[in-house]
Amino acid sequence: MLVAAAVCPCPPLLVPEVAAGAAPEMSTARDACAEVLGVLAAARPDRLVVVGPAERDGRHPQGSRGSFRGFGVDLDVRLGRGGTTDPAPSQATLPASLAVAARLLDRVGWADTPVEGLGVGGSRSVERCVQAGRDIAGSAERVALLVMGDGSACRTLKAPGYLDDRAVGFDAEIARALAAVDIAALQALDAGLARELQASGRAPWQVLAGAAESATLGGSLLYDDAPYGVGYLVAVWS
Repeated sequence: MLVAAAVCPCPPLLVPEVAAGAAPEMSTARDACAEVLGVLAAARPDRLVVVGPAERDGRHPQGSRGSFRGFGVDLDVRLGRGGTTDPAPSQATLPASLAVAARLLDRVGWADTPVEGLGVGGSRSVERCVQAGRDIAGSAERVALLVMGDGSACRTLKAPGYLDDRAVGFDAEIARALAAVDIAALQALDAGLARELQASGRAPWQVLAGAAESATLGGSLLYDDAPYGVGYLVAVWS
């Protein structure tokens, strides 16, 4: 049963070592992420599953390794107990979104609860995302989810996807749905539109929607902004 869920964005800039001089610009979002991770810990789950966008679907067991060397930073991480490590680059298998999650968890001292990751590809169908969420929720008596993903990347002329007039409305609906725990709205997200707007969070959010179908949770939106023309949202369900 899902007992709590946190939603965080997944830009590598959330990691201070990667952000470097831009670190202060992400400090509010980073603080919000730390706060929602505290809510997950307080829920005392038996199992934490981290879900994030990836090039292809894949499961990542506790201890899986990730690296930020590709972003020019000599920083390596491990998912779950063990914290920061120094794996060989060839052993770093976590997609970037889950590596960011691993670093966030490490920074708040997450240690005891078993953790595993699920990377979901952008082409994964709504039905498969929802079913994956149902399976996760049924995998333990008390399950928590950390859901990584960004909104549209088309909010400004300098955004990665340039300016698209549909982006603001798309992100606003996601923010509303997360604040209201509107599971139906998340399940109804248009995968094609999300792809056009380069919204990497679509599939992870729909995994969350499937996991929460049998839960009774309240929602709170802690952060909603687009500092680089990309929609970043932080929310918690508990």
